[in-house]
Amino acid sequence: MDSYDVIVIGMGVGGEEVAGQCAEAGLNVLGVEKNLAGGECPYWGCIPSKMMVRAATALAEAGRVNELAGSSRTTPDWRPVADRVRDATANWDDTAAIERFEKKGGSFLRGAARLVSPTEIEVAGRRFSAARGIVIASGGAPAVPPIEGIDTVDVWTNREAIEATELPVSAVVLGAGPVGLELAQTFHRFGCEITIVEMGDHALPAEEPENGEAMGKVIEADGMKLFTAISADKFASVDGGVEVSLSDGSSVAAERLLVATGRRSDLESVGVRDAGLEPKGGAIQVDEHCRAAPGIWAVGDVTGRGGFTHVAVYQGRIAAADIIGRDHAPADYTAVPRVTFTDPEVAGVGMTEAEARDRGLKTKPGVAKTSSSTRGWIHGPGAEHGVIKLIADAEAGVLVGGSVMGPPAGEIIGFLGLAIREKIPVANLTQLIYPYPTFVRGLEDALRELG
Repeated sequence: MDSYDVIVIGMGVGGEEVAGQCAEAGLNVLGVEKNLAGGECPYWGCIPSKMMVRAATALAEAGRVNELAGSSRTTPDWRPVADRVRDATANWDDTAAIERFEKKGGSFLRGAARLVSPTEIEVAGRRFSAARGIVIASGGAPAVPPIEGIDTVDVWTNREAIEATELPVSAVVLGAGPVGLELAQTFHRFGCEITIVEMGDHALPAEEPENGEAMGKVIEADGMKLFTAISADKFASVDGGVEVSLSDGSSVAAERLLVATGRRSDLESVGVRDAGLEPKGGAIQVDEHCRAAPGIWAVGDVTGRGGFTHVAVYQGRIAAADIIGRDHAPADYTAVPRVTFTDPEVAGVGMTEAEARDRGLKTKPGVAKTSSSTRGWIHGPGAEHGVIKLIADAEAGVLVGGSVMGPPAGEIIGFLGLAIREKIPVANLTQLIYPYPTFVRGLEDALRELG
């Protein structure tokens, strides 16, 4: 049996962070990955998808010239987008990622790892032991719901969508969350007819209803179809495409079905129970040091703290410090940011109003339209449907959540994250000097409502 100081199961961004830091600290580290080193983010997630979004937004901005500066005509062409994605992913080759880790002193093994005890794993019949600890960072995969007929049609998830060299003429998108909306809007702007089906009452069901309703207006203005509060009951292959039977008795048809209904972690195949762990809600429970049990740490999607690259890296740093023995601050999830990179962007941080109320807080919301700010009015097309919403703890006088919808929402949300994390009094926030005319100054309107 080969022995190492630390074994990391899964070399996505979180696993890479732990494994790399531990190796640089002089520990003997084995990183095991069954797919591509680097994980979802660089190959099918953050990086290639935002390249696609960037291209689609460029088309939209070109069209806005007609309202702002004369006239413009564009001819969408998917080939440059597909080529750029292939260049960015090295055509889905992880050689560079593996070499980066090995240069830090780590050892890499391709394969599916399974825990066989709290200190041992098995990969393709070989056993490996960890003297100091094991880190579970096995990530997740697109979840395809077990709906009748799903196995009779050709299903795309975000992975097939990212790898597409040609776009379908039409597509039904199941799910109006961040992934579904980003891909739907991108494909539509390249000429694909889009129908979106969402079980929730509004688009972006995990966000504030004001943002979701405003995004519904964006979808409608773009020329896409959105069905909310409706589920897909059955799929059938018809005429080289797919027909989706809906819960209200109607049906929609398209050339392609794109499923964007979330992700799940396959913890059973990792053998977490054989290591004495009992997952709850499909996630491994960890403490503020990312410890799941003595000698076992977990980071990333498997912890259920949100499927975000920035959370996985954050947890990876904490776990690495804990394993190495460095002083570190405990994990704090009070101000986790999230961004949907649609046009306009929708960003949030902390709790929604509903979540805050569920926790027993006496809440006070402040809502403002992005277009009511001078910068939003100047910007015009692309900002007309934006909504800003701030959630305050009325008794403590501090923000506990906030969301921003507008062209640079993802850049503004960091300011709100700082205010929430550091519990800056709302009264102090109202006294700041905000640069004029900027989108961030639009926060003043929502702050004013808070009093």
